[in-house]
Amino acid sequence: MEKNMKAILAKAGSEAKDEGAFYEKMLLVPEPGPHDLLVRVKAIGMNPVDTKVRKRLEKDTVLGWDVCGMVEKTGSNVTKFNAGDRVYYAGALQRPGCNSEYHLVDCRLAALAPDKLSHGDIAAMPLTSITAWEGLFERLGFIPKAHGNKGKSILIVGGSGGVGSMAIQLAHWAGLHVVATASRPETVVWCKKLGAEVSLNHKNDLYTELQKSGHDSVDAIFCTTQIENHWKAMAECISPQGRIVLISDPNAPLDITLFKQKSVAICWEFMFTRSMYETGDMAEQGKLLATIADLVKSGDIVTNRQKTLLGLTPENIQAMHILQESETMMGKQVLIL
Repeated sequence: MEKNMKAILAKAGSEAKDEGAFYEKMLLVPEPGPHDLLVRVKAIGMNPVDTKVRKRLEKDTVLGWDVCGMVEKTGSNVTKFNAGDRVYYAGALQRPGCNSEYHLVDCRLAALAPDKLSHGDIAAMPLTSITAWEGLFERLGFIPKAHGNKGKSILIVGGSGGVGSMAIQLAHWAGLHVVATASRPETVVWCKKLGAEVSLNHKNDLYTELQKSGHDSVDAIFCTTQIENHWKAMAECISPQGRIVLISDPNAPLDITLFKQKSVAICWEFMFTRSMYETGDMAEQGKLLATIADLVKSGDIVTNRQKTLLGLTPENIQAMHILQESETMMGKQVLIL
């Protein structure tokens, strides 16, 4: 017998503040494919990708890419999960989002959720944890081991945001000397609480700020936001033969030759690459989330949840989009169903 579920759709062509930008609709609960988990969603997280995808919509769509939930049903080829397991994951762009009561995910992208955290704490973590881990250890090439990078330094631009909050913790765990940017007293405190030794004000010139802090350069830069605003400063801050990873989209063309004389390696991190292209190593995302769960259990990592809403409603989803677009969010906001 077919079963219905509530979902919140984003209206194509709408601004976040528009009346009717989000609305409720009853949809059929999907059936899992061979590698899928059907998950009863317990909590969801909000990310910049939600707002970016919404702005490009050509048809009304269910958004959302952070889930903590309970496995309701498994596909025929699933062997590592069972009905009743609590899982967390970030999903895939080419599938319907998770702003719904049920959601399908490829089992290779999921991991068992850490026992010690609530649904809301867990839902804040998947996308930002994957982005931070891949950026630090796969793109920048640091060693993914406790204290494994002693003597190395990193500048994290946008330290108090969702990805920045996880990158600071993972970099600190891995033994890096962490310099992070923040511009408000509360975000400075947040960054230092998570493991940043030095805080720079990103409203000022970063190279000048870095020099004032007693540093001449850093071995790597993880830029999470406003690339074009810090492009020239990053060229000055980075050490010769250093590495830079970028995640946000620039609003204007950038001159990459600024980095030539220092032989700087510049790369992108996009956590949906593996799921979008169904790469042969797609299961690495599930594995790294399992590692994050272990780090939560050991106390090395804490949730980056800072704001919580209750109830899957158009009004709550709209409020989350509006706040996300304000670019003032510290950590992550989540919604508990």
